[in-house]
Amino acid sequence: MTEAPAKKRVGNATFHDNKGDLFASYDVNDFEVPQGRDEIWRFVSLRRLRGLHNGSFAPQGDAQVEVTAPAEVTVEQVDRDDARLKTTSAPVDRIAAQAWTSMPHATVVSVPANADIAEPIVITTTGAGLDVTTFAGVHIEVGEGARATFIVEYTGSGTHADNVNYLIGDNAHVSVIVDGQWANDAVHVGAQSIVVGRDAVLRHTAANFGGEVVRNTPRVKYAGSGGDAELLGVYYADDGQYIENRLLVDHNHPYCRSNVLYKGALQGDKSSKLPDARTCWVGDVLIRSNASGTETYEANRNIVLTDGARADAIPNLEIETGDIPGAGHAATVGRFDEEQLFYLKSRGIPDGEARRLIVRGFFNEVLNRIPVDSVRDELINRVSGELEQVNL
Repeated sequence: MTEAPAKKRVGNATFHDNKGDLFASYDVNDFEVPQGRDEIWRFVSLRRLRGLHNGSFAPQGDAQVEVTAPAEVTVEQVDRDDARLKTTSAPVDRIAAQAWTSMPHATVVSVPANADIAEPIVITTTGAGLDVTTFAGVHIEVGEGARATFIVEYTGSGTHADNVNYLIGDNAHVSVIVDGQWANDAVHVGAQSIVVGRDAVLRHTAANFGGEVVRNTPRVKYAGSGGDAELLGVYYADDGQYIENRLLVDHNHPYCRSNVLYKGALQGDKSSKLPDARTCWVGDVLIRSNASGTETYEANRNIVLTDGARADAIPNLEIETGDIPGAGHAATVGRFDEEQLFYLKSRGIPDGEARRLIVRGFFNEVLNRIPVDSVRDELINRVSGELEQVNL
């Protein structure tokens, strides 16, 4: 009897036509263990991922995922074989596949068609403790013509990996606020697969202030023409923190729009024995050959407040058709705007306070777009709190 050939695992160098066609699988065994030189892992220290990347993680506990929602919204706990969980995209890296393979169940949140949900739907994930690893899956469905706002919160300590996926119906309008307020000893690796329906609108804002290592990889694609996606982000890293945002907007239908703007600040303490603050932003935009009429722009801005901190900013624009009104990208890493600083100081504002005002204004371009007042005010206060910890 001839033995069946062993299943071939797929490495990061697997051939693909573009960044939107990466190998995807729900089985962690289909992926090779990441190595430090692999393109998608080369910025993060794999040693700091606590075994999420190679299966050597601490004992697994149950993820605490709680949903607070109005009566019109359906919340269910389902097994992995629920067909709805596979209506977006399978994981494209080993840790996301590990989260899928290891999660004991998933949470499905459904907004019915044409519903207008006035109150935010709050999804809170709480870590299970420093020596505990948790995995989770959340699937969000918004019906055709519906309007809803989601607040996705992360809090507590622990090691956590998850897949949070969104299926947004035609003509729907969805706002998402991701608030990462992890304790300083938490590790979180999250993947998000987002499908934007025909003529639908997505407003997605991610805020990362806490955690020891936080790595998020949102991937957006369209289910029809006329989709409009805006991805905004703010992050603030101190000594000992590594924050990575790695995005893809896949323009796979004509006449869709995307706008990406992430802003970050980094600071450190010369007397600290912790690793220097570090952030990484990789923004990929793909315009396929059939995506005529696409309009897109992406930008990443970083302020380095103290010596030793490091920010990597890498925008990538891949265009397969020239039949588009416009596409562009930009990224900056630098210190304070000297002209702004001179202007404020010339009006009698002390140097330290002038610098704090510049940083607050730097972030407010993003924070002022958050549609929930309480969250916006909390994040503005959090920025102010961070600035009090550094001697500018």
